Amino acid sequence: MAAAHVTPFSGSWYPGEPQRLNDLLDRLFSTSAQRRSAYVLKGGRAFVVPHAGLVYSGNVAAAVYRHLQADQPERVVILGFPHRGAPPGVYVPQLDRYRTPIGDVSVDREACERLVERGPFAWRREDQLCDHSVEIQLPFLRRAVPEARIVPLYVSSLSREERQQAAQTLLELADSSTVFLASSDFTHYGAAFAYQPFPVDRLTSERIRRLDFKFIEAASSLDPEFFIRELRKESATVCGREPIALLLELLRQLDVTDDVFQRTLDYETSGDITGDWSHCVSYAALGYFPWKAFLLSEEDQQLLLESARKTLEHYQATGKAEPILPSRMTEALHRPAGVFVTLHRHGQLRGCIGRCEPEMPLAELVPRMTLAAALEDPRFAPVGRDETDLELEISVLSPLKLLTDLSRFRVGVDGALLRTNGHSGLLLPQVAEGRKWAAEDFLRALATKAGVSPDVYRDGNTRVYVFRAQIIR
Repeated sequence: MAAAHVTPFSGSWYPGEPQRLNDLLDRLFSTSAQRRSAYVLKGGRAFVVPHAGLVYSGNVAAAVYRHLQADQPERVVILGFPHRGAPPGVYVPQLDRYRTPIGDVSVDREACERLVERGPFAWRREDQLCDHSVEIQLPFLRRAVPEARIVPLYVSSLSREERQQAAQTLLELADSSTVFLASSDFTHYGAAFAYQPFPVDRLTSERIRRLDFKFIEAASSLDPEFFIRELRKESATVCGREPIALLLELLRQLDVTDDVFQRTLDYETSGDITGDWSHCVSYAALGYFPWKAFLLSEEDQQLLLESARKTLEHYQATGKAEPILPSRMTEALHRPAGVFVTLHRHGQLRGCIGRCEPEMPLAELVPRMTLAAALEDPRFAPVGRDETDLELEISVLSPLKLLTDLSRFRVGVDGALLRTNGHSGLLLPQVAEGRKWAAEDFLRALATKAGVSPDVYRDGNTRVYVFRAQIIR
């Protein structure tokens, strides 16, 4: 067997001593679980992960690797890129394994050879490619999935056709035991990066955040061409645009069968850590999950429905608007998700309120939205304490997906959120039940709900987001 490649980033970008590195990884995994929900979704197909020194981006990167640790994939394809540049194409380093202070990471040489048989993949000497975009991931991989083999790829500039060809080839590796990672940091702000679209002042941190989340939203579309256009509009300094674009093309092709949704797992900037906003790099962890990953079990559904009913009954019995949490907490009920609660009486809508963003755990949000549907829907008087025969319906939403092509809207499957010039409107997918609507009818009703003309879809400022909903009755 050939000698292992000893990564040169050991001892500089992260500790070179095994115990110190293990201690750092312990802290990063622990902090990640505290920063965000400790709950992890299962079955992630792909992720975007940052690649700065571990003391900077490690908290955010750990959110990705906690998901890999839960799933234990057998193969991880890493889409990095050479910061020093390379000719157009996707390059595969010629090596069999990497050595880190905490053990070796094996390369799936057979998979690499299969890729190189097809364009635009090609071999290239490791010393011409060696880059932290790939190699900073190695300690995390060794800790989270020690038995996994990796396929290290360096993505240089690709034409649209080359990107599509590369994605089609990578699809051959996309079995249930393979996960794809695109390595990228987000905005690089400051004079050192020749990027200061706004001054350094008290608003800098929020402006950087808004810029990053514009790009994150663009990535949710799974439309690589749209993603790249959005970056170009802002002259963005998202360094791993090519790996992300290739990942999106791959997911776009997978989406036909898996119905993939992007979820933001964590976000932080170096400015948050150092307090220096004049020189700031952003880090985002994004996960891409099939719709089935978001589905609650029958037990979880019944616990939420019971919580909603008891909350409503408690209000009607006492007049106190107090959320009643589920009688038992399961792991899934800790998950933040968008939720709508709908009330009907004698078949007629009596109230519907919700939140489409995952702001709090399901266990907390469902009873809160139950009270809001009963008491705060401006279209109806508050539910009376003596009203009977109220029917409850809970809709647990997937993450929002930006829709860049309205012809892809699926009536009866998708719900939609419309935002345009200060107006917004949302329709749940079940609104189409019992109606012989085509997609155009749904979108027209959505515009009416938002209080705007159906012509609004021609406006370049209009954004349509789709989602799916698990309906609990």
